[in-house]
Amino acid sequence: MFMILTISLIIFTISFIVMMLASILSKKTLVDREKSSPFECGFDPKSSSRLPFSIRFFLITIIFLIFDVEIALILPMIIIFKYSNILIWSISSIIFILILLIGLYHEWNQGMLNWSN
Repeated sequence: MFMILTISLIIFTISFIVMMLASILSKKTLVDREKSSPFECGFDPKSSSRLPFSIRFFLITIIFLIFDVEIALILPMIIIFKYSNILIWSISSIIFILILLIGLYHEWNQGMLNWSN
């Protein structure tokens, strides 16, 4: 028991020393404005580097992620079809697909799928 405690204390001490050395040596002492800018060639940028992006791309990405997760949830339902009760499987599948269709109708109704606006 004493041997395990001693080895644990040595490992803890070595890891603590390594973490402290890494923390001390990794600190930057000087913050340079030119290094912080997105262009590191030494010239001032002519325009802002923080250009606004279209919110439509963000919404399409969110919708894609939602449908991607939905597919990941539907695929196991197909695999467990032959191992489960057909009535419970059918009811849960229909409820899940109805929720997806209601969400799709809501997105369509809100105009999230119209790209031409």
